[in-house]
Amino acid sequence: MTAAELLDALDLPAAARVDRRIPKTLLTEHGAPTAADKRRINEGIEQAQWVAALKPTTVGVAEYRDEIREYLEIAVLQLKLRPVAKPGRLVELLHRAVPYPVMAVTEQGERAHLSLAHKRWSQGEAGKTVLDGEVLTADPAGVEAPTRAAFLSALALDRQPRENLYALYQGWMDTLLALQAARRTATFNLPDSADRRIARGEALADCERLEAEIARLRAGAAKEKQMPRQVELNLELKRLEAERAAALAKL
Repeated sequence: MTAAELLDALDLPAAARVDRRIPKTLLTEHGAPTAADKRRINEGIEQAQWVAALKPTTVGVAEYRDEIREYLEIAVLQLKLRPVAKPGRLVELLHRAVPYPVMAVTEQGERAHLSLAHKRWSQGEAGKTVLDGEVLTADPAGVEAPTRAAFLSALALDRQPRENLYALYQGWMDTLLALQAARRTATFNLPDSADRRIARGEALADCERLEAEIARLRAGAAKEKQMPRQVELNLELKRLEAERAAALAKL
């Protein structure tokens, strides 16, 4: 899956296109709190591109304002990383650097993934924005062809909620969460209510936590020499696997 294929799937209108290169100095000045982060940006990013600006005048979707956040536009950005770069922190820095909510398409070699992160007003600095929650990422590679096709179809701008820019952005968040769920269930479907969306997010977080713990215990069990301890670890594994099965059922 390439960056071009993901951008094509968004089906953005020509009026929203910007197609302007972003100097790395802007990212280091606004999104790099430490010298190590500045070095990551300079050494890891090959190119950053501002692809499109989604705002009322370009996509016909209203602004959103409340006491927590202000969504005047959504920035669609493309990030091209060098082979040695570690994408996790760089993607987070990109989302932190831009004051608007960002739909980022990050490519590294032949792989590309999408990322989103809600923004809110900073409680410590007036007029500043911060991330509201974790950066959500989704990589369409490695899923079955029908699931990938359903995901790409669901990404199209005209399939997102259009009440306002916050609802539109949340629609894309729901689409990425649906792909994460489909990796485990082999079925791609979008939530049909806010309650369902929240329940899915919580179940996915539980799955990730339990899968990490299961992997850790399995590695420990494989090295354990004492039989009583092996039995103890296997019982714990069975308990965690049962919890994971319950979480999967909620997806």
